[in-house]
Amino acid sequence: MTGTPPPYLPGHGLLAGRTAVVTAAAGAGIGGATARRLLEEGARVVISDAHARRLKESEAELAAAFGAGQVASLPCDVTDENQVAALLDLAEECHGRLDIVVNNAGLGGTADLVDMTDDQWDKVLDVTLNGTFRCTRAALRRMKAADSGGVIVNNASVVGWRAQKGQAHYAAAKAGVMALTRCAALEAAAYGVRVNAVSPSLAMHPHLVKVTTPELLAELTSREAFGRYAEPWEIANVIVFLASGYSSYLTGEVLSVSSQHP
Repeated sequence: MTGTPPPYLPGHGLLAGRTAVVTAAAGAGIGGATARRLLEEGARVVISDAHARRLKESEAELAAAFGAGQVASLPCDVTDENQVAALLDLAEECHGRLDIVVNNAGLGGTADLVDMTDDQWDKVLDVTLNGTFRCTRAALRRMKAADSGGVIVNNASVVGWRAQKGQAHYAAAKAGVMALTRCAALEAAAYGVRVNAVSPSLAMHPHLVKVTTPELLAELTSREAFGRYAEPWEIANVIVFLASGYSSYLTGEVLSVSSQHP
């Protein structure tokens, strides 16, 4: 029924034996929901975030639910190449392999272009686009050397396709993520690695709802076909699909998890 989220689906072991890394995975957003869904599908997961305290809390919560041997964590600032390398190294050290990388880290903000500073522009681009580039490059180097395939899933946004006032930096970054995804996919296909992206529109969790005015939330949800925002796990479900063998012939694609594709 319109306006009501569907039931939460149980796992089906789609990723049993796989090792996955998820960036920006602390908390209740898409990254946290993705880590949980990957674990529910049988993967071993290494989570990261720039917020160390929240990351440890998330690791403890997931370890309690799925077992300490199934989840590990390491703080990671995706603007730092050495920290990115350390994160992927941990996955290989803990589990002997790297199969899936979900690049979820991103930074937003609102500013009209005439008022936007270089610093505002640079920060959003460095986390959202350059961070995805750093993680993708590091993952592809390892997957190519291992010669055992792999999957990378990037988090884009519908604003990478359509214009939105005050979002020039974020939209440019997300459009860049889409282009990066397509180009990386063509290169990675030669060694059996798939690279795709999801493009959410409005995905909310309770913390975001609390800091969003009812008027703005009503306006945003009115644009959606189902008359509601997406639950983070609904985006995570699509990420799981892209990470699984069910999408074995999909690469270089950006899947819109929204009715707002242009």
